[in-house]
Amino acid sequence: MSSPRRPRVLLADDHLLVAEALKSLLAPEFDLVGVVEDGRALVEAAGRLRPDVIVADITMPHLNGIDALVQLRQGGDRVPVVFLTMHRDVNFARRALDAGASGFVLKHSAPAELIVAIRAALEGRTYLTPQLAGDVLEAIKQGPERAGGPLGSLTPRQREILQLLTEGLSAKVIASRLSISARTVEFHKYQMMETLGFHTNAELIHFAIRHGAV
Repeated sequence: MSSPRRPRVLLADDHLLVAEALKSLLAPEFDLVGVVEDGRALVEAAGRLRPDVIVADITMPHLNGIDALVQLRQGGDRVPVVFLTMHRDVNFARRALDAGASGFVLKHSAPAELIVAIRAALEGRTYLTPQLAGDVLEAIKQGPERAGGPLGSLTPRQREILQLLTEGLSAKVIASRLSISARTVEFHKYQMMETLGFHTNAELIHFAIRHGAV
């Protein structure tokens, strides 16, 4: 009699040491089908590997974890995503949940907590680390705009472009990477500056770094 199929996990984290530690943690109970290091690779690998659950960091190159999840959902992929992050921030947690995350766990939490979150995600439930649960509920009571933080006023495409600008890429390179025109990139940049009340590129970049867009 064959043993039951183990859940398939895709891991997304740009820190090699973290990824290696997670491999060992997950190995007894799950099949690790892939490890990627940035948000774009995460979206591509999710479509190709069809995991049962994804464990992802939020802060990753090229495309952050939350916006990668937004792209997955826009493409019709309903795979559960559990975020494992160092950001003990209510706005990150709220943005993640609003995007459709199934879990939010802090990297300094006990390893067993991640396993609990993954199991909950596979059962169709949502797991939020107890360290933030009370603050997130309070933020929800305050309304969506305040809870979502300043980044909530930007569209997913604008946040994607903002991250790439903050990583030092030119409008031309960003345009090539996103298959749009450089003119469109500049349009989005100026729309962001107008929305946020900024007048210089430096102000926009400082805002992105301060609020974890990169």
